[in-house]
Amino acid sequence: MRPTTRRRLGLSGLLALGIGLPGLVQQPASAAAAPPMTISVDKPSATPGSTVTITMTFTNDQSTNTQFVYQSIQPTWNTTQDPGLKYAFKSCTGEAVQCDVNGQTGTVRYNVPVIPGATRTVKLTYDIAADSACGPSRRIDFYSYVYYEYQGGQAKKDGVYTTGTDVACATPPAPEAGATAKKAAVDKAVKGQGAKADKAAEAATAQQRQWHAATTRH
Repeated sequence: MRPTTRRRLGLSGLLALGIGLPGLVQQPASAAAAPPMTISVDKPSATPGSTVTITMTFTNDQSTNTQFVYQSIQPTWNTTQDPGLKYAFKSCTGEAVQCDVNGQTGTVRYNVPVIPGATRTVKLTYDIAADSACGPSRRIDFYSYVYYEYQGGQAKKDGVYTTGTDVACATPPAPEAGATAKKAAVDKAVKGQGAKADKAAEAATAQQRQWHAATTRH
């Protein structure tokens, strides 16, 4: 091969490589798929007598429709071992053909089909009893099991997700400055009246003794 030909081939190869590399470098990275389930609470900390709402959102992270989505929710083992905690679900609403609650558990079957990338959301609300135990390390934690089928029911996935709320004791409001001063004045007045009453009683007793002594002499 003649030197000129070799140089042309070498230059052509470098040009081809130079053209191809930018194309490789500029290919966009594929976006990370959304998690199939997100679960959260509206109150990370709540007091006895209050209400907490759990929001659960299913996202179809597959490339085909989801034909069946089932989810359950129940307290964790640690939560069940604290008998002082008193709470119960009262409602379940959202994009579901079944959304049932019973005491401290719930069952959901979402509306299907769910197309790729679409979502379904439900909200579960529970009450914390006014006489529930509270304080440091007291928590109501839930775990939720999710199962779904796609690819015409030929493929399936599942997973477990958790959420929870601290149960804090309510702090009594601090008295206002004016109210404190008024109470101090009332206490002082009551104390003063008590002292006067004591003196009057002492005087009455003294007079009674004098009268008794006088009548005894006569």
